Amino acid sequence: MVGRGPAPQLRRRKVPNISAVFCDVGGVLLTNGWDHAERARLVEKFGLDGSDFEDRHQMVAAALDTGKMDLDQYLDRTIFYRPRPFRQQAVRDFMYAQSEALPGSLDVVARLAQARKVFLAMLNNESRELNLYRIEKFGLRNYFSVFFSSCYLGVSKPDPQIYRLALDLSQRQPQESVVIDDRSLNLESARRLGLHTIQFLNAQQIENDLRILGVEL
Repeated sequence: MVGRGPAPQLRRRKVPNISAVFCDVGGVLLTNGWDHAERARLVEKFGLDGSDFEDRHQMVAAALDTGKMDLDQYLDRTIFYRPRPFRQQAVRDFMYAQSEALPGSLDVVARLAQARKVFLAMLNNESRELNLYRIEKFGLRNYFSVFFSSCYLGVSKPDPQIYRLALDLSQRQPQESVVIDDRSLNLESARRLGLHTIQFLNAQQIENDLRILGVEL
C-alpha cells in the first residue's frame, strides 16, 4: 500500500504592502458636490430652463473642474448671462448646502488617519471654491495629508495623468497604492496604471476591503 504524501497547501493570495490610500470625496465621503441630481434641484429651486442650463454647464464644466474658470465665471456663463430675480450669492449658498456627509464614511477615514499606517490623500474632481468649502465644512484637513484635486492639478479623472501626478507628487509606486472611488470608469483608469482599487458601496464595505488589502484601521 502506497502511503499518501502530505496534502498540498492551498495557494494563498499575496497581500500587497499598501503604503498610500487615495480617496475620492463626492460619492464616497460626502454627497456629490455638483452632479446631475444637485443641478436638477437648482433648476427647480430657481425656475431655470433645465435644458439651457445643462447645455451651458456641459460646455464649461471641464474648465470649472480643472481650475481654468472660477465659480463666479461659471455662474455668469450658465445662469447670469441675463438678468435674474435672484442674486449670485443665493445660488452659491444653494450649491454649498447640497453637501452632506455619507453615513459612516468620515468615521472610517478618521480611524484610518489616526492609525497612521498609510499616507492618506484626497483625489477628486471638484471646482476650487466648492472643494475649499467642503474641506473646511467637514474638517477634511484632519484626515488628509494632501489634496490632489482636479482644480489644483489642472486635470480630472478618469484621465490617467491625474493618477500619475498623484503618484509622482507623493513618491509612491502603483503597486503600493490603492484608489477608493464610487465610479467604475475612474477605477478602470487607475487599474491600468497598476494601482489597487476599491469601488465604494458603503462604509462597512470600504473598511472590509481595506483589511483584505492589509490596511488595518
